[in-house]
Amino acid sequence: MKRGRRRQEIVLSESEVAELNRLVRKRRVERSIAVRSQVVLLCAEGLPDNEVAVRLNVCARTVGLWRKRFLEHGLDGLSDAPRPGGPRSISDEDVERVIKLTLETRPEDSTHWSTRSMAKRSGMSQSAISRIWRAFSLKPHRAESFKISSDPFFVEKVRDVVGLYLNPPHQAVVFCVDEKSQIQALDRTQPLLPMRPGQVERRTHDYKRYGTTTLFAALNTLNGQLLGRCYPRHRSEEFRKFLMEIDRNVPKELAVHLVLDNYGTHKTALIRDWLVKRPRFHLHFIPTSSSWLNQVERWFAELTNKQIKRGAHRSVKALESAITEFITAHNENPKPFMWLKTADQIIESVGKFCDRILDSGH
Repeated sequence: MKRGRRRQEIVLSESEVAELNRLVRKRRVERSIAVRSQVVLLCAEGLPDNEVAVRLNVCARTVGLWRKRFLEHGLDGLSDAPRPGGPRSISDEDVERVIKLTLETRPEDSTHWSTRSMAKRSGMSQSAISRIWRAFSLKPHRAESFKISSDPFFVEKVRDVVGLYLNPPHQAVVFCVDEKSQIQALDRTQPLLPMRPGQVERRTHDYKRYGTTTLFAALNTLNGQLLGRCYPRHRSEEFRKFLMEIDRNVPKELAVHLVLDNYGTHKTALIRDWLVKRPRFHLHFIPTSSSWLNQVERWFAELTNKQIKRGAHRSVKALESAITEFITAHNENPKPFMWLKTADQIIESVGKFCDRILDSGH
């Protein structure tokens, strides 16, 4: 009987085993490198190529290729070989020059560079500029907004609120409370054109206003349930009514912790007098200009994107009905938002951001 050629065995040193296992476990390593490392480890155990291929869901030729490459070149053989093609026409100095111009200068007639203006300035092609920007994740045409809190008690408030999220107190419920005010009941001036194959939904740019409403909402951070009520106005009287609604819906034996912003209606004498008579309520104010710290703001974004933004409502009553239906649907399958960052991590990130601002020279 004719036998096939015997495969040369792979014998690994302790350092090679450790490095291969590191490549398999490392999260940011390319998947191809991880698979090649697994191939070598399994082959070193004496498994035939066919069995290794079945275990890793690859073909036997792939196993044979990386077995051979490892035997010839060791760990360096697991990397891709240089691809054929012409030599680079753009040097490292050219790339550095483009990056420096992008980051440190601006065109005379504009606030930011475009691929055309940078190509003209650098003497390179527009496609080359585009490739360089993509490689270094440079997007001069985009800008995002930010605001750093100037609250003198920023650190204390962050620790207080994040502590509630990560280590909620026993025999208590934590609500993130806020108001989404001036929600407009809008309808387009003409009927919309519905979506069809090859065409997106189209609607007029102008609209008719039919009034506004304010949604008071309390998000349970533990189970994701939301308690919400719409009121015609946004005053401390309405806020007190909503607090009474929370009071009725929470069992009497539980303490109630409310995460709030610094809006004036939350701190009036009317609210303070109401809270004095109900000692189980505890208020925790987020720092100024830090709405991202209040989880209910994330829920408001869901409401806007999924119900209000493209909705058509010809009355405030219709708008409030749509909001109520959205809340009901949410509470049928609630999912709490998972808070991951600790207070120390947040404070460190804000500190680094402040350092970048101070060093920017603007």
